[in-house]
Amino acid sequence: MHFDLELDIAFSAGRSGAGPATWGQHAIWDAMRTLGTDAARYNVAGGARLDPPITRSRLTAVLGELACLHDSLRTRLSADDGGLRQVVYSRGAVPLVVRQSTAEELGRSANVLYGELRALPFDVEHEWPVRVGAVEVDGLVHHVVFALSHTASDGWGVRNLIADFTDLCGGRSVASILAGNGRLQPLDEAGFQASGRGRRRDAAARRFWRDLLHSGPPNLFPATAGRPAAQPFPNAVLHSPALALATEHVARYLAVSPASVLLAAAAASMGRLTGVSEAVFQVVVNNRFLPGLADVVNTVAQEGLLHVAETDGDFSLLVRRTFGATVSTHWHAYYDKLALDSDIATSRDRGDVIGDHSCVVNDFRGLVPDETWVRPEPVPLARALSRTVLTWPVEFEPRPNLSFALDAAAVSGAIELAMTADSAVLPRPDMERFLFGIESLVVGEALAHS
Repeated sequence: MHFDLELDIAFSAGRSGAGPATWGQHAIWDAMRTLGTDAARYNVAGGARLDPPITRSRLTAVLGELACLHDSLRTRLSADDGGLRQVVYSRGAVPLVVRQSTAEELGRSANVLYGELRALPFDVEHEWPVRVGAVEVDGLVHHVVFALSHTASDGWGVRNLIADFTDLCGGRSVASILAGNGRLQPLDEAGFQASGRGRRRDAAARRFWRDLLHSGPPNLFPATAGRPAAQPFPNAVLHSPALALATEHVARYLAVSPASVLLAAAAASMGRLTGVSEAVFQVVVNNRFLPGLADVVNTVAQEGLLHVAETDGDFSLLVRRTFGATVSTHWHAYYDKLALDSDIATSRDRGDVIGDHSCVVNDFRGLVPDETWVRPEPVPLARALSRTVLTWPVEFEPRPNLSFALDAAAVSGAIELAMTADSAVLPRPDMERFLFGIESLVVGEALAHS
């Protein structure tokens, strides 16, 4: 990749220290080691358009302040016989790449730089887990891009990072940002997790998981049970402006979250395919509602377990029940994953029947607004259906213990559902029916109540 200029922006005066990794850091570290060449796809990134633009010297000063504000940007992870540890450094240098652009090409240049930085893998044992890109026009920085290793932040953390960056650019001080908000830096969070309160929360969450796993169906895909995993896993992407319109409409009139609408539709669509009238999803939860975590830049999000029964009934009732069930799912999504994995292994060794939990749903719409695209002109819902497009952009290496992973993103006035699946469990025609089934359920509900 060609960058017009590559710099290292020195930082100092941050605190240093070392200690055990947090639950979130450990979970992502373990997951990334199984992904092979697919690992870079799990980097997290975001961008900010600067209005007014700033000088490069001002940018470098702000980046130094930002590195002092968030310990995760100065943290490296290392594994030894004692387990995974985090080491926070007080001094170092944030990598910055600069690309020149014209005013007319600014949006395109920022999008290209975003993709290039996000695609570069991180060595989190030996490198800083953050890279910054800047797009300059006539000597001023108009757009900044951040790319982070997933071990340093999740998507919600990137949103917080950009908010703090914007405040610092506007003249706010590090001290005023930190004053009174009680945010937990990663070492502090690890300390809480080792405390009595932290262990009690962990124990309650793992108990919730065990109870649901013992009551859920042993196989969500009985027709294809026992087949060896496919090589590789295909990826399907449904781009649907109609689904974006319909999801918001259904959420408003049912007074539920838009995420619950999509979860209910996924559960019902899967039931139609498999004949199993209940669904179990691992749902990615941001955990930012917990004390001290609202404003942090760290990998705090974890999977919660959602069990939805009677997916073949009235769809509006299913949406409401799904919304209610997510409350417990979210509350019990903060736990020690190593301990949970040990619990599940112990249950299996005893001969217990463990419910199928091989389906993952991650709805990350609205995390970081993309300011470079132009919203299309709004059209009626029925007409928007004609703009749905399904593509098969890429294939990935097999992922262990996964039937499918479904991501929901907001893109150019549409919802994009990106599904990576084991085609031995869900062949490509079933993946297509599943995705179009979600759209059909939500759009049909919206049209019935429009």
